[in-house]
Amino acid sequence: MLKKNNLLGMPQVDTGITRRALIQLGVSTVMASIVPTAVFGQIFSAHTMGESLLAFKSIPIADLLDEIVVPEGYTSQVFYRWGDPISDGPEFKMDASNSATEQLFQAGMHHDALQYYPLPQGGNHSSHGLLVMNHEYIDAQVLHQDGGIFDAPENYTADKTLKEQYAHGVSVIEIFKKGNEWQIKRPSNYARRITARTPMTISGPVAGTKYIQTLADPAGVEILGTFNNCSNGQTPWGTYLTCEENFNGYFQVEDVEHISDKQKKSWDRYNINHSFYGWHHHDERFNASQHPHEPNRFGWIVEFDPYDPQSKPVKRTALGRFAHENVAHKLSSTHRVAFYSGDDTKFEYIYKFITDKPWDGTPGAQHGQLLDSGVLFVACLAENEQGKWLPLVFGEGGLTTENGFENQADILVNARLAAEVVGATPMDRPEWITTHPESGDIYVSMTNNSKRGKKNKPDKDAANPRENNIFGHIIKMVEQDATSVDFSWHVFALAGDEQHQGNIKGALYANPDGLMIDARGVLWVQTDIGSRSLNTDKYAQFGNNQMLAVDPVTGETRRFLTGPVGCEVTGVAMTPDLKSMWVNIQHPGEDVPGILKQQGVEKSPQIPNAVSNWPDHQHNGRPRSATVVITKNDGGVIGS
Repeated sequence: MLKKNNLLGMPQVDTGITRRALIQLGVSTVMASIVPTAVFGQIFSAHTMGESLLAFKSIPIADLLDEIVVPEGYTSQVFYRWGDPISDGPEFKMDASNSATEQLFQAGMHHDALQYYPLPQGGNHSSHGLLVMNHEYIDAQVLHQDGGIFDAPENYTADKTLKEQYAHGVSVIEIFKKGNEWQIKRPSNYARRITARTPMTISGPVAGTKYIQTLADPAGVEILGTFNNCSNGQTPWGTYLTCEENFNGYFQVEDVEHISDKQKKSWDRYNINHSFYGWHHHDERFNASQHPHEPNRFGWIVEFDPYDPQSKPVKRTALGRFAHENVAHKLSSTHRVAFYSGDDTKFEYIYKFITDKPWDGTPGAQHGQLLDSGVLFVACLAENEQGKWLPLVFGEGGLTTENGFENQADILVNARLAAEVVGATPMDRPEWITTHPESGDIYVSMTNNSKRGKKNKPDKDAANPRENNIFGHIIKMVEQDATSVDFSWHVFALAGDEQHQGNIKGALYANPDGLMIDARGVLWVQTDIGSRSLNTDKYAQFGNNQMLAVDPVTGETRRFLTGPVGCEVTGVAMTPDLKSMWVNIQHPGEDVPGILKQQGVEKSPQIPNAVSNWPDHQHNGRPRSATVVITKNDGGVIGS
C-alpha cells in the first residue's frame, strides 16, 4: 500500500516527510517551511468537497504578443533582468558595453530554474528571503555589441570569452516585500554570482581519479566553474542543487590521433565534438584534444549553501554524469533520501540516486556528504506499465571489465554507456521531474522526440507511445517507498491536440518541460516549443510558450501565463504562504523564422531586437531574460 505523506516541506521542494516522522525527529528547521495551518486547510478543502483545485479563469493563447499575460485578478512585475546588479554593483548598459568584470556582478543571461529560501534561515517567512536561480547559456549577438565568435571572429577577444563565462552560472539575490511590492535588497551580504570560472570541490567516487585529472589539476580535486546550468533542486537540509545539462557544446575536438578508443567512444556517446562558443581560443581547457579529461569534469549536479556566500560549491559525482535537466527528491520511510533526474537528450534515461545513510532531519550543508555514498539507478519501463530501477554498480548487470568498465568511477563518468548496458528504457527527452508532496508520486516531462520511429532509431513503445513525437508527454510513476526498486507507471498526459491524439483536459499545450507541484498539490507545467518552431505550422495553434496549472487528480488544465515572443517559460518558485510566485522568462527574442520572414529582417548584433524587445521595449533596446513576480490582487493564494 502506498504510504501517504502529509504536506510538509518548502512549496517548491517535496520532502515527502510525514508528520509522525517529523515529530520523531524533532525537526524545528523543517517545521520552518511548513505551509501555515489556515492555508493547509484551505488548500485541501476543495478536493475534499469534490471541487477543482483551480479557481482562476484560464487565459487565451497569445500569438506573437511581446508581453507577459496572466489571469484576470493577477499582476505580474518584471523583477530581475539580465544585467541587473545583484547587489550594489554596476548598472546595465543597453548598448551591451558592460565589461566582463561588470558582468561578474550582474545577473547572468538566460534565466532558468529558481528557488526561494526564507530569511532568516530556519524560518518560514514569506516576505523576506533569498532567490537563487540558474543562468543556462547565452546569446552572443545580444551579449556583445558586435556578436560572438561566429559573428565577428576577428574581434573575438579574451575579454569576450570572460564575459560569456561570467554570464553563465547562478545568481543569489536577497529579496524583501515592502507593502505589497517585492524588491531586491541592495547592498546585500548574501548576494553572489557563481560562474564558469568559480572554483569548486569535487566529491564522491570520481574525486581524485584519473578520469578528471588534468594538467592544471593533476590531483583531480578542484574544478573551475559550472555552466549550462539548466534546472535545479533543493536538498531537504536546505542547500541548492544546480544541474549541468548540455555541457558537450562547450568543447572543441580538433585532433583525435592520440585519443584512446575508450575516450573516443565516450565522446561520441556524449556528443562532444564542436564548441558553440569558441572559448577554446582563449581558454585552452576547452580544447578537448589537448585536455581530454576536461569534459569529464562537467555534467554533474553541484551543491552549495545559499545562506553562506563564502561556501565553496561541490560537484557530487555519485549522482552520475549526464545532461542533468533538474533534480527532485523525496524521503523514504527510513529517512534515506532519493534524488530523481532526467537526461535531457533524445533516447536517454531517467535516473534515481538513493543515499546509503538516512538524513537525521537537521538543517545544514554538512549533510551534503550523504550525496557521496549511495546507489545510482536507471529506469526500465516495461510494456505492462510496471517498472524497475536498475542499479549502476560495478560488477553487476554486465558492468564489468569484460564490457569495458574499469571501476565505479568509470561507470559514473560514463553513466549513459552503463545505462545502455543494463537495459534502461530510452525516453523522449526526459526533462523536469517533480514529486507530489502528499502521495509521493513522480511526474516526468518528455518534451519531444522527432526521431522516434525513424530509420535506425527505436520504435514507439508503451512509455513513449508516439512516433515522431513532436508534442511530447508526461509520465507518472508510483512507488511504495523512495527506496523501492519497483514502481508502476502510466502516461499522465499526451500533449498536443485531438488530431494528434492528445488527451489534455482543458487548455492545450505542446512540449511540456518545466514541472513543479506546489505545496497544495497543483502541478505547474511550463512549455518549451523551440523558437524555430514557435508560431509556425503545427505549432501555430499553441501560440507563444506558456505555463499551465493542472489538477493531478482530475487532469483539469488551465492556462495561467503566456510569455513574450521567442521565449521559453522555465522555472517557478513560491513563498511558503503561496501568495507570491516567481517565473523565469528565458531567451525572449530568439530566432522565430516566421516573424523574421514577415518583417524582412534578420536578427544580428546590429538588430538584436528583431524578434522581441521585451521587457524594456526601448527603441534601441535588446531582449533580456528576466524573472517576473506574480501576485493576486486580493492578496490571496496563487491559483485560488
